[in-house]
Amino acid sequence: MSGVIVTDPPRAAAEDVDALAGYGVATVHEAMGRTGLLPSRLRPVQQGVRVAGTAVTVLSWPGDNLMIHAAVEQCRDGDLLVVTTTSPSTDGMFGELFATALKRRGVRGLVIDAGVRDTRELRELGFPAWSSAVCAQGTVKATGGSVNVPVAIGGQVVRPGDVILADDDGVVAVPREQARETAEASRAREAKEAASRAAFQDGQLGLDRYGLREKLARLGVTYTSYEEYVRDGAGA
Repeated sequence: MSGVIVTDPPRAAAEDVDALAGYGVATVHEAMGRTGLLPSRLRPVQQGVRVAGTAVTVLSWPGDNLMIHAAVEQCRDGDLLVVTTTSPSTDGMFGELFATALKRRGVRGLVIDAGVRDTRELRELGFPAWSSAVCAQGTVKATGGSVNVPVAIGGQVVRPGDVILADDDGVVAVPREQARETAEASRAREAKEAASRAAFQDGQLGLDRYGLREKLARLGVTYTSYEEYVRDGAGA
């Protein structure tokens, strides 16, 4: 497998990345019209952490972390490493030593559609990671791949320089050209949710706030008492 290492790709503006970091993955996903989610198999090795950064992408051979070593050189402050493999792999391709090197360069975290190991050490380092597996299986450094090329993870394309946002709910990718407008849409959505939260705290029901009683009626859903329900034989 040959490959290419692309240097200095365009990145989303730092201020837009930081703005998106203020919102949860669910909010940003909804603000983009329910797009951008990476697969649910990507789970955090820590809890209570939210991070956003610009993607440095890696396409590797399964069980081979050579291209992660190559990618470290291409990373800079504010980036987030995104790794996938040419076919499914659960091998522990990333651990404490990689995290140490990346943290030194200002990298904010890792998303890898393969395995990580040294998870306790990653948490102690404060280097957040999302992976599709945790596995102690070691890897080799033998096969070429690519860095900073578009990659697909579970059908979602991630390009170098796109914004990656990750938290306890999962991972979402925001195209770099849409970072600012997505941050603005997320802010509007959060304001709307704050108003709904206040209404629910005051006792209002979602059925009334969202006009769902009318929808139930249109769908033919009716109300009946328990006695009537039992009398008609439905509750037998």
